[in-house]
Amino acid sequence: MASLSLSQAIVSRTHQHHGSTTPTNHRSLSSLSLTSSSIKSTSASRVSTTRRSTHSRVPIRAAAVETLEKTETSLVDKSVNTIRFLAIDAVEKANSGHPGLPMGCAPMGHILYDEVMRYNPKNPYWFNRDRFVLSAGHGCMLQYALLHLAGYDSVKEEDLKNFRQWGSKTPGHPENFETPGVEVTTGPLGQGIANAVGLALAEKHLAARFNKPDNEIVDHYTYCILGDGCQMEGIANEACSLAGHWGLGKLIAFYDDNHISIDGDTEIAFTETVETRFEGLGWHVIWVKNGNTGYDEIRAAIKEAKAVKDKPTLIKVTTTIGYGSPNKANSYSVHGSALGAKEVDATRQNLGWPYEPFHVPEDVKKHWSRHVPEGSALEAEWNAKFAEYEKKYKENAAEFKSIINGDLPAGWEKALPTYTPESPADATRNLSQQCLNALVKTLPGLLGGSADLASSNMTLLKMFGDFQKSTPEERNVRFGVREHGMGAICNGIALHSPGLIPYCATFFVFTDYMRAAIRISALCEGRVIYVMTHDSIGLGEDGPTHQPIEHLASFRAMPNILMLRPADGNETAGAYKVAVLNRKRPSILALSRQKLPQLPGTSIEGVEKGGYIISDNSSGNNPDVILIGTGSELEIAAKAADSLRKEGKAVRVVSFVSWELFDEQSDDYKESVLPAAVTARVSIEAGSTFGWQKIVGSKGKAIGIDRFGASAPAGKIYKEFGITAEAVIEAAKAVC
Repeated sequence: MASLSLSQAIVSRTHQHHGSTTPTNHRSLSSLSLTSSSIKSTSASRVSTTRRSTHSRVPIRAAAVETLEKTETSLVDKSVNTIRFLAIDAVEKANSGHPGLPMGCAPMGHILYDEVMRYNPKNPYWFNRDRFVLSAGHGCMLQYALLHLAGYDSVKEEDLKNFRQWGSKTPGHPENFETPGVEVTTGPLGQGIANAVGLALAEKHLAARFNKPDNEIVDHYTYCILGDGCQMEGIANEACSLAGHWGLGKLIAFYDDNHISIDGDTEIAFTETVETRFEGLGWHVIWVKNGNTGYDEIRAAIKEAKAVKDKPTLIKVTTTIGYGSPNKANSYSVHGSALGAKEVDATRQNLGWPYEPFHVPEDVKKHWSRHVPEGSALEAEWNAKFAEYEKKYKENAAEFKSIINGDLPAGWEKALPTYTPESPADATRNLSQQCLNALVKTLPGLLGGSADLASSNMTLLKMFGDFQKSTPEERNVRFGVREHGMGAICNGIALHSPGLIPYCATFFVFTDYMRAAIRISALCEGRVIYVMTHDSIGLGEDGPTHQPIEHLASFRAMPNILMLRPADGNETAGAYKVAVLNRKRPSILALSRQKLPQLPGTSIEGVEKGGYIISDNSSGNNPDVILIGTGSELEIAAKAADSLRKEGKAVRVVSFVSWELFDEQSDDYKESVLPAAVTARVSIEAGSTFGWQKIVGSKGKAIGIDRFGASAPAGKIYKEFGITAEAVIEAAKAVC
């Protein structure tokens, strides 16, 4: 493929789917004032003169004022107000949304998109673009306004007018699968900053692997805006702790310090000194005191942040939520609802904005129009740079292209191990490790790790070292005990480049700590492989705190995710094949701690069908009874079938690895496995029976566990809970 078509290929693939003085003990009115040349009045009663005395604990250096190359201030004012009013007008028309953040963050948004970031509006998927994440996703009209001004085809004026409406490209929170130009799906607070850490990790990793002294083809920044709500969420601290540990110097986060949340001033629940915490996490910290009109402070802070190469940077930008609104600025009432017609008019008068709703003044439009040709030139320059790289470093270039295009190497699946009934019994977590170590040799984008359980989850890639600050080219990622952050970081990695395939691991029960990130994986169509071991009561003595019961059912209820529970080596290999091939949805592999036999009849191909027959002594698609099992209980179903056959029964045994994949098969195939006429069905699974009636029908029986587990050796627990071949035989005789 020609170098020039590299970015075009990504587009095609993607569209196939759907400065100041030292801080004092208090913030004075002047640092939060709404005053500017265009503001006629302000409501002083709404501005606290003693914000937080806690800010005096540790002096944090404010950004030194440095004048960068910039647009004339009057035009910047006009551009910033254009952003504000596009947000105000869209929220007002929808009578729904969050105008306060866009009004307060418009200056930093303008400077980022107009003066700092490198991107191509006509190709939102150009590889070497800077990435932007709005972690405070409720303020999405800020991003939509910026995409519109920059010339992205995904956000036209009509899209702004259809904000939050059915079928629009401007949903109520940013969604990468709906709006080209949006990198990740945000909304649940804290997820976005964690995604940004993943994006920055991917950049650092790829740069370390592929850049050469004479040609740096990977060189971009990740920018993020997060608010007080994100800062309160634990996931943000988990991810930012790792970002500091890893030294992600190309991650720059803007903390919108407006001290307002839905319930009111953050004084009621959030009084920590955020900047001190971030210094402790290993971040470089800057404070912009006047985020409302201090354009030079913002510019200087970004310049300083980019000069720090070995740490991520947090720029605390003190803003006024709802800036410009005479009666609602600096209050919770502007956070999550439309201003109302009277206040919109008052804000227009206050900011000297005489234009009709959704109007972009011609000089602003002309100023922003340069980003289309400039973006095209940036991409063309990079393509030429890559063409030179490709001539000199052919093997590296081929591997790099496969990662940024998402092309899987020919015959990659042949690397997966296969097993026979004579192969030794083993836990599927161990078989999983065999698959991972086979795949990493052929899949250049595979990388990942565990939440401090690598030796128990069996996820270590033996031929690679650890991704660390000084060794970012390595592919074992040590997440520490941070399940929630781990999942969201992997979402960012997956959405950075189509050929990156992140995996992460913990005990299956601890998906409870990371469910929100897994749900976002499914929603944002991120190919993350969740390697979840210790999948049942079979883990034994650790007891009910560690024994998953309802987890299989809960993930089967989640849209756009594959829940796979393999029974042996062939099925584990099949689960990995499925997980790699499903580019637009994540997969969860539930794996055993205990050893399991390699069963006759299992296959990689069978797993791809979701449910398939592993043994059958019936004829005419008319067995006396169908026994259905998953994971470690498939062995139990097979043993029960052997006993029933000795008694003259025609018995079919079905492995039901993935309900989702089975549902996607043709009606004819499903009838060939579970014929409608055969109502004598028994399922067995060491988990909740919730949902199994859909499979076994009203006349069948589901054997499972509908209470919490217990602490005892695995064999004893299975017997006490009736997860046995004897229980299956008894149930089979009752239904046939």
